[in-house]
Amino acid sequence: MLIVVTGATGKTGRRIVHRLHTAGSEVRAVGRTSAPRHDWADPATWPAVLAPDAEGRPPAAVYLAYAPDAGFPGADAVLGAFAGAAADAGVGRLVLLTGRGESGAVRSEEAVAAAGLPTVVVRAAFFAQGFTEDLFAESVAAGILRVPAGDVPEPFVDLEDLADVATAGLLGDLTTGVHELTGPEALTFGEVAAELTRLTGGEVVYEPVTPEEFHADLVGVGLPDEDAAGITGLFAELFDGRNVRPTDGVAQALGRPARPFATALAAAFPTAGAR
Repeated sequence: MLIVVTGATGKTGRRIVHRLHTAGSEVRAVGRTSAPRHDWADPATWPAVLAPDAEGRPPAAVYLAYAPDAGFPGADAVLGAFAGAAADAGVGRLVLLTGRGESGAVRSEEAVAAAGLPTVVVRAAFFAQGFTEDLFAESVAAGILRVPAGDVPEPFVDLEDLADVATAGLLGDLTTGVHELTGPEALTFGEVAAELTRLTGGEVVYEPVTPEEFHADLVGVGLPDEDAAGITGLFAELFDGRNVRPTDGVAQALGRPARPFATALAAAFPTAGAR
Protein backbone atom coordinates (compact mmCIF):
# COMPACT_ATOMS: atom_id res chain seq x y z
CA MET A 1 0.00 0.00 0.00
CA LEU A 2 1.11 3.54 -0.71
CA ILE A 3 1.92 5.72 2.28
CA VAL A 4 2.78 9.42 1.93
CA VAL A 5 5.25 10.99 4.36
CA THR A 6 5.50 14.78 4.46
CA GLY A 7 8.65 16.33 5.88
CA ALA A 8 10.38 13.15 4.76
CA THR A 9 13.93 14.40 5.31
CA GLY A 10 13.16 15.90 8.73
CA LYS A 11 13.86 14.45 12.16
CA THR A 12 10.67 12.41 12.36
CA GLY A 13 10.05 11.91 8.65
CA ARG A 14 13.32 10.21 7.77
CA ARG A 15 12.94 7.77 10.67
CA ILE A 16 9.40 6.91 9.61
CA VAL A 17 10.41 6.46 5.95
CA HIS A 18 13.10 3.99 7.01
CA ARG A 19 10.63 1.99 9.08
CA LEU A 20 8.03 1.91 6.32
CA HIS A 21 10.57 0.69 3.78
CA THR A 22 11.63 -2.02 6.23
CA ALA A 23 7.98 -3.03 6.59
CA GLY A 24 7.71 -3.38 2.81
CA SER A 25 5.41 -0.43 2.20
CA GLU A 26 5.45 1.72 -0.90
CA VAL A 27 6.49 5.17 0.31
CA ARG A 28 6.04 8.56 -1.33
CA ALA A 29 8.53 10.67 0.62
CA VAL A 30 7.87 14.35 -0.02
CA GLY A 31 9.21 17.75 0.91
CA ARG A 32 10.20 21.02 -0.69
CA THR A 33 12.92 19.46 -2.88
CA SER A 34 11.29 16.10 -3.66
CA ALA A 35 9.53 14.92 -6.80
CA PRO A 36 6.65 15.42 -6.46
CA ARG A 37 7.34 18.54 -4.46
CA HIS A 38 5.36 19.32 -1.33
CA ASP A 39 5.10 22.79 0.15
CA TRP A 40 2.62 23.57 2.92
CA ALA A 41 2.44 27.16 1.67
CA ASP A 42 1.63 26.13 -1.91
CA PRO A 43 -1.64 24.17 -2.30
CA ALA A 44 -0.83 23.71 -5.99
CA THR A 45 1.73 21.09 -4.94
CA TRP A 46 -0.77 19.02 -2.96
CA PRO A 47 -2.64 17.10 -5.72
CA ALA A 48 0.51 15.34 -6.94
CA VAL A 49 1.43 14.46 -3.36
CA LEU A 50 -2.01 12.91 -2.81
CA ALA A 51 -2.28 11.27 -6.23
CA PRO A 52 -3.06 7.54 -6.60
CA ASP A 53 -0.36 4.94 -7.08
CA ALA A 54 0.49 3.34 -10.42
CA GLU A 55 -2.53 1.04 -10.14
CA GLY A 56 -4.94 3.88 -9.41
CA ARG A 57 -5.26 3.28 -5.67
CA PRO A 58 -5.30 6.36 -3.41
CA PRO A 59 -2.76 6.57 -0.59
CA ALA A 60 -3.65 4.32 2.32
CA ALA A 61 -2.24 6.81 4.81
CA VAL A 62 -0.49 10.19 5.05
CA TYR A 63 1.88 11.44 7.75
CA LEU A 64 1.43 15.15 8.46
CA ALA A 65 4.50 16.90 9.90
CA TYR A 66 3.81 20.60 9.57
CA ALA A 67 6.83 22.90 9.59
CA PRO A 68 7.84 24.81 11.61
CA ASP A 69 5.30 23.53 14.16
CA ALA A 70 1.63 22.56 14.23
CA GLY A 71 1.13 25.01 17.08
CA PHE A 72 2.27 28.07 15.12
CA PRO A 73 -0.34 30.70 14.15
CA GLY A 74 -2.09 29.75 10.92
CA ALA A 75 -1.01 26.11 10.99
CA ASP A 76 -4.56 24.95 11.71
CA ALA A 77 -5.94 26.55 8.55
CA VAL A 78 -3.25 24.97 6.38
CA LEU A 79 -3.50 21.53 7.96
CA GLY A 80 -7.29 21.61 7.81
CA ALA A 81 -7.20 22.45 4.11
CA PHE A 82 -4.67 19.70 3.40
CA ALA A 83 -6.72 17.16 5.35
CA GLY A 84 -9.77 18.16 3.32
CA ALA A 85 -7.79 17.64 0.12
CA ALA A 86 -6.68 14.24 1.41
CA ALA A 87 -10.29 13.25 2.08
CA ASP A 88 -11.28 14.35 -1.43
CA ALA A 89 -8.40 12.26 -2.84
CA GLY A 90 -9.68 9.13 -1.09
CA VAL A 91 -6.85 8.82 1.46
CA GLY A 92 -7.56 6.11 4.03
CA ARG A 93 -6.22 7.68 7.23
CA LEU A 94 -3.98 10.40 8.62
CA VAL A 95 -1.26 10.51 11.26
CA LEU A 96 -0.71 14.03 12.58
CA LEU A 97 2.32 15.17 14.59
CA THR A 98 1.60 17.87 17.17
CA GLY A 99 3.18 19.26 20.34
CA ARG A 100 2.07 18.46 23.87
CA GLY A 101 0.33 21.24 25.77
CA GLU A 102 0.17 23.68 22.83
CA SER A 103 -3.12 25.51 22.41
CA GLY A 104 -2.32 26.13 18.74
CA ALA A 105 -1.64 22.44 18.23
CA VAL A 106 -5.08 21.58 19.61
CA ARG A 107 -6.61 23.90 17.00
CA SER A 108 -4.64 22.05 14.32
CA GLU A 109 -5.86 18.70 15.63
CA GLU A 110 -9.45 19.90 15.49
CA ALA A 111 -9.00 21.29 11.98
CA VAL A 112 -7.62 17.98 10.70
CA ALA A 113 -10.34 15.98 12.46
CA ALA A 114 -12.98 18.12 10.73
CA ALA A 115 -12.01 16.53 7.41
CA GLY A 116 -13.64 13.32 8.64
CA LEU A 117 -10.80 10.87 8.00
CA PRO A 118 -9.67 8.34 10.63
CA THR A 119 -6.83 10.18 12.36
CA VAL A 120 -4.08 9.21 14.79
CA VAL A 121 -2.65 12.22 16.64
CA VAL A 122 0.92 11.82 17.86
CA ARG A 123 1.08 14.56 20.50
CA ALA A 124 4.70 14.72 21.60
CA ALA A 125 6.80 16.24 24.34
CA PHE A 126 10.00 18.07 23.37
CA PHE A 127 12.35 15.80 21.42
CA ALA A 128 15.38 14.46 23.29
CA GLN A 129 17.32 14.61 20.02
CA GLY A 130 16.76 18.35 19.89
CA PHE A 131 20.05 18.56 21.79
CA THR A 132 21.98 16.66 19.14
CA GLU A 133 20.20 17.16 15.80
CA ASP A 134 18.28 20.39 15.94
CA LEU A 135 17.54 23.46 17.99
CA PHE A 136 20.18 23.12 20.70
CA ALA A 137 22.87 21.09 18.91
CA GLU A 138 25.18 24.06 18.32
CA SER A 139 24.69 25.27 21.89
CA VAL A 140 25.59 21.86 23.28
CA ALA A 141 28.69 21.78 21.10
CA ALA A 142 29.63 25.20 22.49
CA GLY A 143 29.06 24.01 26.05
CA ILE A 144 26.08 26.20 27.02
CA LEU A 145 22.30 25.92 27.03
CA ARG A 146 20.56 29.30 27.08
CA VAL A 147 16.83 28.61 27.49
CA PRO A 148 13.90 30.51 29.07
CA ALA A 149 12.68 27.48 31.03
CA GLY A 150 13.68 28.22 34.63
CA ASP A 151 13.67 25.05 36.72
CA VAL A 152 10.55 23.55 35.11
CA PRO A 153 11.14 19.90 34.12
CA GLU A 154 10.19 18.34 30.78
CA PRO A 155 9.75 14.60 30.02
CA PHE A 156 11.71 14.65 26.75
CA VAL A 157 10.60 11.97 24.26
CA ASP A 158 12.93 9.79 22.21
CA LEU A 159 12.40 10.30 18.48
CA GLU A 160 12.86 6.57 17.92
CA ASP A 161 9.86 5.93 20.18
CA LEU A 162 7.87 8.59 18.37
CA ALA A 163 8.74 7.12 14.96
CA ASP A 164 7.70 3.65 16.12
CA VAL A 165 4.31 4.99 17.23
CA ALA A 166 3.74 7.06 14.09
CA THR A 167 4.68 4.12 11.87
CA ALA A 168 2.24 1.88 13.70
CA GLY A 169 -0.43 4.50 13.10
CA LEU A 170 0.35 4.68 9.39
CA LEU A 171 0.24 0.90 9.05
CA GLY A 172 -3.15 0.77 10.76
CA ASP A 173 -1.87 -0.88 13.94
CA LEU A 174 -3.06 1.84 16.35
CA THR A 175 -6.44 3.05 17.45
CA THR A 176 -7.44 6.48 16.20
CA GLY A 177 -7.40 9.42 18.60
CA VAL A 178 -4.68 11.11 20.59
CA HIS A 179 -1.50 9.31 21.68
CA GLU A 180 0.38 11.61 24.05
CA LEU A 181 4.05 10.66 24.07
CA THR A 182 6.74 11.53 26.61
CA GLY A 183 9.86 9.99 28.05
CA PRO A 184 9.67 8.10 31.35
CA GLU A 185 11.20 10.86 33.47
CA ALA A 186 11.02 14.65 33.60
CA LEU A 187 14.32 16.56 33.65
CA THR A 188 15.05 20.23 34.18
CA PHE A 189 17.39 21.87 31.71
CA GLY A 190 19.96 21.96 34.50
CA GLU A 191 19.68 18.18 34.80
CA VAL A 192 19.84 17.89 31.01
CA ALA A 193 23.06 19.91 31.02
CA ALA A 194 24.53 17.59 33.65
CA GLU A 195 23.58 14.53 31.61
CA LEU A 196 25.03 16.06 28.45
CA THR A 197 28.23 16.81 30.34
CA ARG A 198 28.47 13.13 31.22
CA LEU A 199 27.66 11.97 27.70
CA THR A 200 29.90 14.37 25.81
CA GLY A 201 32.85 14.38 28.21
CA GLY A 202 32.91 18.18 28.04
CA GLU A 203 31.16 20.63 30.32
CA VAL A 204 27.70 21.80 29.29
CA VAL A 205 26.24 24.60 31.43
CA TYR A 206 22.60 25.65 31.66
CA GLU A 207 21.99 29.40 31.69
CA PRO A 208 18.36 30.52 32.15
CA VAL A 209 17.59 33.54 29.97
CA THR A 210 14.65 35.83 29.29
CA PRO A 211 12.37 35.22 26.30
CA GLU A 212 13.83 38.32 24.67
CA GLU A 213 17.37 36.98 25.03
CA PHE A 214 16.30 33.59 23.71
CA HIS A 215 14.65 35.17 20.67
CA ALA A 216 17.82 37.15 19.95
CA ASP A 217 19.91 33.98 20.24
CA LEU A 218 17.71 32.15 17.73
CA VAL A 219 17.88 34.99 15.24
CA GLY A 220 21.63 35.12 15.82
CA VAL A 221 22.07 31.53 14.64
CA GLY A 222 20.14 32.23 11.44
CA LEU A 223 16.53 31.43 12.28
CA PRO A 224 13.99 33.71 10.53
CA ASP A 225 12.51 36.24 12.92
CA GLU A 226 9.00 34.82 12.51
CA ASP A 227 10.15 31.30 13.38
CA ALA A 228 12.23 32.57 16.29
CA ALA A 229 9.20 34.42 17.63
CA GLY A 230 7.05 31.30 17.30
CA ILE A 231 9.51 29.09 19.16
CA THR A 232 9.98 31.70 21.87
CA GLY A 233 6.22 31.90 22.24
CA LEU A 234 5.99 28.13 22.65
CA PHE A 235 8.57 28.18 25.44
CA ALA A 236 6.67 30.96 27.19
CA GLU A 237 3.47 28.94 26.92
CA LEU A 238 4.72 25.47 27.78
CA PHE A 239 7.19 25.99 30.61
CA ASP A 240 4.57 26.95 33.18
CA GLY A 241 4.41 23.48 34.71
CA ARG A 242 1.60 22.07 32.55
CA ASN A 243 3.75 19.34 30.98
CA VAL A 244 5.89 18.14 33.87
CA ARG A 245 4.15 14.78 34.35
CA PRO A 246 5.24 11.90 32.07
CA THR A 247 2.58 9.85 30.32
CA ASP A 248 2.43 6.14 29.49
CA GLY A 249 1.55 6.87 25.86
CA VAL A 250 4.52 4.97 24.43
CA ALA A 251 3.75 1.88 26.51
CA GLN A 252 0.06 2.06 25.62
CA ALA A 253 0.88 2.25 21.90
CA LEU A 254 3.80 -0.16 21.68
CA GLY A 255 3.54 -2.45 24.68
CA ARG A 256 6.98 -1.50 25.99
CA PRO A 257 8.34 1.33 28.15
CA ALA A 258 9.51 4.64 26.73
CA ARG A 259 13.27 5.07 26.49
CA PRO A 260 14.99 7.27 29.09
CA PHE A 261 16.73 10.49 28.04
CA ALA A 262 20.25 9.05 28.35
CA THR A 263 19.31 6.01 26.26
CA ALA A 264 17.74 8.23 23.62
CA LEU A 265 21.00 10.14 23.16
CA ALA A 266 23.40 7.23 23.57
CA ALA A 267 23.72 6.73 19.80
CA ALA A 268 24.92 10.32 19.40
CA PHE A 269 27.72 9.74 21.93
CA PRO A 270 28.90 6.15 21.35
CA THR A 271 32.03 6.51 23.50
CA ALA A 272 30.13 7.71 26.58
CA GLY A 273 29.97 4.24 28.09
CA ALA A 274 33.77 4.07 28.18
CA ARG A 275 34.03 7.04 30.54
